[in-house]
Amino acid sequence: MVAEVSMRGITKRFPGVLADDDVDFDVESGEIHALMGENGAGKSILMSMLAGVYQPDEGEIFIRGERRSFSSPLDAIDAGIGMVFQSFKLFPSLTIAENVVFRREPTRRGLIDRAAANRRVSEIAEQYGLALDPTARVDSVPVGVLQRVEIVKALYREARVLILDEPTAVLTPQETERLFDVLRALKADGRTIILITHKLNEVMAISDRVTVLRDGRNVARLVTAESSPEEITRHMTGRDVDLTTPPPALAPGATVLEVRGLTVPGSGDRAAVDDASLTVRAGEVVGIAGVAGNGQVELAEAIIGMRRASAGRIAVGDRDLSQSSIAQRRDGGVAYIPEDRHAVGSAGTADAVDNLALGHHRKSPILTRGLLSRSAMLDHAKRLISRFGVKIASPTTAVGTLSGGNLQKVVVARELDYRSPLLIAEQPTRGVDIGAIESIHRELCEYRDGGGALLLISAELSEIMSLSSRILVMFEGRIVAEVPKAEAAEALLGLYMAGHEPEERHRPGAFSARDGDAQKEAAL
Repeated sequence: MVAEVSMRGITKRFPGVLADDDVDFDVESGEIHALMGENGAGKSILMSMLAGVYQPDEGEIFIRGERRSFSSPLDAIDAGIGMVFQSFKLFPSLTIAENVVFRREPTRRGLIDRAAANRRVSEIAEQYGLALDPTARVDSVPVGVLQRVEIVKALYREARVLILDEPTAVLTPQETERLFDVLRALKADGRTIILITHKLNEVMAISDRVTVLRDGRNVARLVTAESSPEEITRHMTGRDVDLTTPPPALAPGATVLEVRGLTVPGSGDRAAVDDASLTVRAGEVVGIAGVAGNGQVELAEAIIGMRRASAGRIAVGDRDLSQSSIAQRRDGGVAYIPEDRHAVGSAGTADAVDNLALGHHRKSPILTRGLLSRSAMLDHAKRLISRFGVKIASPTTAVGTLSGGNLQKVVVARELDYRSPLLIAEQPTRGVDIGAIESIHRELCEYRDGGGALLLISAELSEIMSLSSRILVMFEGRIVAEVPKAEAAEALLGLYMAGHEPEERHRPGAFSARDGDAQKEAAL
């Protein structure tokens, strides 16, 4: 039987980096094949060569037994290969529908039929449970919606081989199951799915086989039904990994962040954030769960000062920061890990030394007598690169060349090193491998146990439930539910994320009030 995809002896080098080293990779027709490995292991580069983005320095690619060479993604698309990239490949100034149908536009009387394009995109989005407004411009929607656009774009092209890079990062558990139903249906039709994911539960639930890369080499080919999460993890990292998080070392202390009646304008008549109130105390992690596009990003950006609020109060400690600039809020004790590490969290053309020095450049030892010390910046970068295990050729390497997970480590390292009283963390482990997730979770717990207040926004419900003392659920811009850690379950949170009315004990503030009463009683 001829494999759908065969890659033989694939090697790819970049300056100072051997990304893939003599890799063999085979995928059978009609299977769901998981590709796993730590950040920088070569997964995305290998698939980017299959998708025509890069060309291998050595090796051969065969599609259904025929040797192929792709000089561009268009060649790969013509060969029936579609890829949903972790770093989105969209035109910001075009609408969602225009991006989806680009180069395959429906026409009428020789002209592009925009109405037909909008209808087709709406049909696909509705069919697969990926809510989209086809007329919205790409630059006006949050990053979570962009991933849905990429998924719909691949489905629109009906590729025989569909490569998905972290496709469920912004979906609820119910939507993930619906997507898996779609993938199973595609498999039943004889299509081939390659799934790049760091979620072991997804691999075990939907894949037929697993290939594991480590340090650019193929180290394991496994039949999923005959393997286990522990075995896969050991192949990926070379060690056992424990993702359980320790309980807080101390009870939460004084309120660090207080948000009252915050309202942030959105598009049209609907507010992006609608009368939101919350508190985060020292030594506490408060998680915010919600389907992408329900106000989580706007809430975080309003707190940090990137987005103007039309009403409400934001205070950190005893300082009212409602009218303060971003720099003043930073100085007031706010650190921020944004969800978009490329556009917001880093300067891609600058090196790791400069990126890790951002914000630290206003104080000693980096700033000495009004001048920046390059040697101090280099020492600072080396320390954080070592502490967080960033895989990079040199501290002077541009961070735009890093894998998504290693760039995330750079952003997380810089923000945690501020040691600010409040940390707002959006998707802190998105696209990060299981070993790095363990490391980042450990660092966040150490921050919490050191008295830091953490507001955690994540599409990973397992992450929210593991790290948070309390979980707030957002739906259509409002905080609709508050669930204590002991009562949190994916199914329950998924219902609230979809807009179901919460039980009385889960209404916003109910748990906080009970918790406060308990603290008063303990004090008496």
